[in-house]
Amino acid sequence: MAGSKFAYVRNFELPDPLLQETYIVLRIDGHSFHRFSEDHEFAKPNDVRALQLMDEAASSVMETFTDITLAFGESDEFSFLFKRSTSVYNRRHAKILTSVVSQFTASYVFNWAKHFPGVNLKYPPSFDGRIVLYPTEKVVRDYFSWRQADTHINNLYNTAFWALVQEGKQTTAQAHEALRGTNSAQKNQLLFERFGVNYNSVPERMRKGSVIVREEVVNEDGSPDVGNKGKGGKKRVPTRVTVLHCDLIRDEFWRERPYILLE
Repeated sequence: MAGSKFAYVRNFELPDPLLQETYIVLRIDGHSFHRFSEDHEFAKPNDVRALQLMDEAASSVMETFTDITLAFGESDEFSFLFKRSTSVYNRRHAKILTSVVSQFTASYVFNWAKHFPGVNLKYPPSFDGRIVLYPTEKVVRDYFSWRQADTHINNLYNTAFWALVQEGKQTTAQAHEALRGTNSAQKNQLLFERFGVNYNSVPERMRKGSVIVREEVVNEDGSPDVGNKGKGGKKRVPTRVTVLHCDLIRDEFWRERPYILLE
């Protein structure tokens, strides 16, 4: 670009590189989504349409940013893990954050009609985001374990709360008061004894959230579908972005997918 006498203003721009050799975790949260869900009449305690739309928006992000190795979502939030060695956008904080959040938001709006047919989008949804750097594999695993544990805690509360409101005919204030100070066992007992709900039978999507990974594409016989040659002449096995609803707190999940943390 040709210079001009005004180009000096670029000197006010500050560099914002993220620390090298650290894991980048970017979390997106819905902004004022309590009001958004009410205005668009989301089903309570969980609206499968809304959760599937979040999954699709997150999958779109992973398709766009191939250095993301894992994503986890619950309710109106999603967390994305970039591999430690990523050099995307030269690790510029603002560039990564704004690009991911805008891609997620655009995909959410673009796919709204697919998941909410006949429901007009009354106004644009918005999402905010933050980036946190984590130094070790253990801390990364603990972060995602924290988010999945949070999913269980929130969903158990909401399941009990909305059972009291919808079936127990209590007001929201009464339901909150009934659950005040209760532990998980007491909420499970309330659901089973008063409403015949075994919480363990609630779909895993609700209890464990959405885990998005890159799975190898395999042939019908179970062998890897070897694709085109990559760098160095080595054959590359194609992968596809896959949404799971599983336990990522236990070691088994990570043992089966070592690639998530290795690079």
